[in-house]
Amino acid sequence: MVSIPTLETERLILRAFKPEDFDAYADFIADGEWTQFIGGPLERGKAWRSFATLIGHWTLRGHGMFAVEEKSSGKFIGMVGHWNPGDWPEPEIAYSLTKDGAGKGYATEAVRKMIDHTFNTLKWETVVSYIDDNNIGSQNVAKRVGAVAGDLIELNGEPARVHRHPNPNK
Repeated sequence: MVSIPTLETERLILRAFKPEDFDAYADFIADGEWTQFIGGPLERGKAWRSFATLIGHWTLRGHGMFAVEEKSSGKFIGMVGHWNPGDWPEPEIAYSLTKDGAGKGYATEAVRKMIDHTFNTLKWETVVSYIDDNNIGSQNVAKRVGAVAGDLIELNGEPARVHRHPNPNK
């Protein structure tokens, strides 16, 4: 069994998903407009399988997605972390927040923490984020953290632009 670390920023706790996160996760992933770029909407049964996949990714890869908790409220407000399905060209830093978590700079804060964790704790040489060209919010986060947009590739039959995060140690 893999141990999932807890990471903190000034306003956020990045932690393992807990069973009590599921209702908030299911509500979040059911919103087709809000989750159009991450495979939503999903009805509750499929949301459960998606939730379990997020947790299982840690066992299979040794890294994965963190639940994002707002320190001030203790609320689940999204997810951030490493995503690397078997058919991905390379691991990515993926992120998505709930409507309640959006617009407060939380995504940028969480991704910055993931970049630090990626390069300084995990000692990876490189990491990307795959972002749909229509996903302006995620593109803006990528720009704010210094990612450089590159090639357009296909993932799961959909176009995705590779945004490479510079390694601060290079």
